[in-house]
Amino acid sequence: MTTLDIAHLRLHNQRLSESEFKKPADVVKWLGAMQAQDYLGAKWALGLRMQDASDETIEEAFATGDILRTHVMRPTWHFVARADIRWLLKLTAPRVNAAFSYNYRKFELDDAVFKRSNKALANALRNGGQLTRENLRTVVQRAGIAADNLVRFIHILARAELDGVICSGGRTGKQFTYALLDERVPKTKVLTRDEALSKLARRYFTSHGPATLQDFAWWSGLTVADARKGVDMVEGHLIRDVIDGKTHWFPSSMPTIKRAGPIVCLLPAFDEYLIAYKDRSAAVGGKQATPGNIVFSSAIVIGGRVVGSWKRTFKKDAVIITLSPFSPLNKAETLAVTEAAHRYGSFLGLTAVLA
Repeated sequence: MTTLDIAHLRLHNQRLSESEFKKPADVVKWLGAMQAQDYLGAKWALGLRMQDASDETIEEAFATGDILRTHVMRPTWHFVARADIRWLLKLTAPRVNAAFSYNYRKFELDDAVFKRSNKALANALRNGGQLTRENLRTVVQRAGIAADNLVRFIHILARAELDGVICSGGRTGKQFTYALLDERVPKTKVLTRDEALSKLARRYFTSHGPATLQDFAWWSGLTVADARKGVDMVEGHLIRDVIDGKTHWFPSSMPTIKRAGPIVCLLPAFDEYLIAYKDRSAAVGGKQATPGNIVFSSAIVIGGRVVGSWKRTFKKDAVIITLSPFSPLNKAETLAVTEAAHRYGSFLGLTAVLA
């Protein structure tokens, strides 16, 4: 297997080359979780992996709680399927809390403070309440907890998410709200730690493979030891191959992949195709993840390789797409990228115009 094969298999397994999914929750469940701090971009990441997707369909799934947006890994925002949030939080929250521990100490946030803040938040949201961040900031302050410092307050909310008290509600206009997890998510079977670890490992390598142990540890935020344990528990469902001196794992049931032509995608920033791996060389060559580089940008991908970046600008009835390829595109590539841009416009219900 070559680096090019890795890229093509990832396109297939991430459902970027073709997809059977018709619901946003099915995509999120397949991938395990999807990084989602850029909400508009994350909706498009879902749309790329669905049939007949629209921004409206995904917004509705978010409003009803079929997909949730919360801090669950690495620590940043992720989309999570409603059926998965409880066991995922139980598995990953200790690691996210460890990542936040310096700021907890810096802002004098301890278990006693969190107990009070969680109680105040739960009382405010009970019986179907959905409140914005600023609404909840007032709630916390009235409970006698300092929240003047926005960063301190954000950590209070994040801890309530990690403790399974709150999760995302629907949006009010363009503002996000929070709701009670227990009212938004039915009780589910309690998994043991090993059951959750094996489940996450199998999901990751099935949907993201070929990938390495280090890739899985990076994506999940788990320790390398836990990541290795997860791989050991599911290796019977995976194929192991050494590529360029590194052991990669991918699903054992792989179909023959047709290559009628290169797959062309306009990926949003932080898309799983790039962000979900510690080693991104299969897609970006020798470029690694440094602030401001292509890994964290909206990327033009042709045949599994990043060939440039793009950005969007919204007008009244149109989205203006500006392309910045690393080198000039040929005629066939230009036509394919134009089609990809129109797909994005259709997803938004707008006319796409290439600048």
